[in-house]
Amino acid sequence: MRRFALLSLLLASAAGAQVAAPVHSTPAATQAVAAVPAPRDIPYPGVIRLHVDATDTSRAILKVRQFTPVAAPGRLTLLFPEWLPGHHGPDGQIDKVAGLEFYANGQRLHWTRDPLDVYAYHINVPAGAGEVETRFQFLSATAPNQGRVVVTPEIANVQFGSASLYPAGYYARQIPVVASLTLPAGWRAATALRPASGAPSPANTITYQQVSYETLQDSPVFAGRHFRSDPLSHGAFLNTVADDPKDLQLPPAVLAKHRAMVDQSIKLFGGRHYDRYDFLNAITDELGGIGLEHLRSTEITSDPGYYTDYDNHLLDRNVFPHELVHSWNGKYRRPAGQIVGDYRTPLNNDLLWVYEGQTQFWGNVLEARSGMSSKQDVLDKIAIAAAGLDAARGREWRALVDTTYDPIIQNRQPEPWGSFQRNEDYYNEGMLIWIEADAIIRRGTNGRRGMDDFARAFFGINPGDLGVLPYTRDDVIRTLNAVHPYDWTSFLYQRVDVPTQRAPLGGFALSGYSLTYTDQPTDAFKAIVKSSEGQNFYYSLGFNVNKDKKLTTVRWGSAAFDQALRIGDEIVAVGDRSYSGDVLEAAVRGAVQSRQPIRLIVKRGDAVRTVNIGYSDGLRYPRLVKTGTATGPLDILLRPR
Repeated sequence: MRRFALLSLLLASAAGAQVAAPVHSTPAATQAVAAVPAPRDIPYPGVIRLHVDATDTSRAILKVRQFTPVAAPGRLTLLFPEWLPGHHGPDGQIDKVAGLEFYANGQRLHWTRDPLDVYAYHINVPAGAGEVETRFQFLSATAPNQGRVVVTPEIANVQFGSASLYPAGYYARQIPVVASLTLPAGWRAATALRPASGAPSPANTITYQQVSYETLQDSPVFAGRHFRSDPLSHGAFLNTVADDPKDLQLPPAVLAKHRAMVDQSIKLFGGRHYDRYDFLNAITDELGGIGLEHLRSTEITSDPGYYTDYDNHLLDRNVFPHELVHSWNGKYRRPAGQIVGDYRTPLNNDLLWVYEGQTQFWGNVLEARSGMSSKQDVLDKIAIAAAGLDAARGREWRALVDTTYDPIIQNRQPEPWGSFQRNEDYYNEGMLIWIEADAIIRRGTNGRRGMDDFARAFFGINPGDLGVLPYTRDDVIRTLNAVHPYDWTSFLYQRVDVPTQRAPLGGFALSGYSLTYTDQPTDAFKAIVKSSEGQNFYYSLGFNVNKDKKLTTVRWGSAAFDQALRIGDEIVAVGDRSYSGDVLEAAVRGAVQSRQPIRLIVKRGDAVRTVNIGYSDGLRYPRLVKTGTATGPLDILLRPR
């Protein structure tokens, strides 16, 4: 790109060599555009009408028309959402906006992008105009390397925040919107929005009831050619779209597990903060993956066969209880720094170890309590998470709280040395902190109280309230002390705010468990390996290998790291044999007795070298092992209510 820019500059200079034109400053071009208006908590004067046409599924293009009322002529600034709730970073897909045009009084208007805030568009509204019409296309990714695919020939995931603009200067909850959506013929849709009654609409078009722009942004749509909807319990529905209609076959026993998940969540929190809750589940390998929370719905993608081959889809299950818990934690009760007036104001992520960490904790608990997975499978998945955190050398220099900024710093891009850099560890490490907190409470109260009491006191209050209630760290500590007096301030500081040598494994010891390693993988570990389509030697040699024989992960400080192996290296041979997972496993087992280095032939680009890895501790797979016979806090925690 730099070479192209230099070439363009040289060509432009040559073209202008015949006449040396004087250089003049152009005030209109160099003058900074006035600041974008700050949001105010006042009603917007009028109701926005938004229409999204999602019929062009072959080219994955959403066509948008929007009519924004205006009270007076002059400057109008319209914003594309940037800081999206649940994303934890500024990743609104403004790069997918194209064909942008504005009209008023039948005339096309000139627009400029703000040079300092590229998500802001400035327009001058002419006299006599009562509204401004906006037209644009949202060009959905058509391949994974362009971003998340949201439209396929069979399914559309319409997120209204990507298919609308909103006026600057107002809180999003003060901007009323009536939205309509046109789908291909025969398609059905699910969303937390409710259709407007009595309003005539064109064929295949759904007009929704008026809501605030905040509610609209929080209410995505899953639509598809193959669709079913099943009631669960307590006002929750399981809505499913699929690439193939055979994946809509939902065995009664599998449906009962999802119903039990909702039942257990209500027993946990004691009340709910939704009138109706819609699980939006796409069973697909074409649509981009997602698990995103909303107050009254959630977006989820599951692999084909999730319902029909449920036993072999262990890794798909946890996202359902996790996202449901977010209705209480993250949507109703939200860190104070996550409550802002619009989608331009940056979010403060420093409490994500509560927002996401405690949601991860409760998601695993509800997965076990509901029977979506067995207690053993949940314990095995917790063991894998704990082992990965405990092996990460990055914890020695970087505190957990600093990883809450990773969605902004790292933006979920691949890392060269993830175990040393750390990456959003607040999810699983937060879970371990709350496992330990539960064990402390149960030990301190002789089993009479636990984190369930915290959940009801902190998240279950004000049943039926659909608003937002902020919380701070002090609120968390105050509620913990009300459940069981303890030095929670120091407890959290030592685990959240400073680097540590080890992961917070104290909850296991207090519960009569130990994180250990054996030479046989658990079913959960096997599921992860199968999903990756490779081989996992992470806790032995220190790397993972994909189906193309290339390293996908190298653990910092491991035996492989000591031999300067890195991501992308290809294993050609093990000793005198061509590489396969079985051959390398046999070599690792054999080194336990021989104590001889494991010889690998490794290719990097055109270079080939021999690597001798001095490792003889055998294959190692993490699991939690019971150290006694008594029922401990973790056993009680995972028991159905």
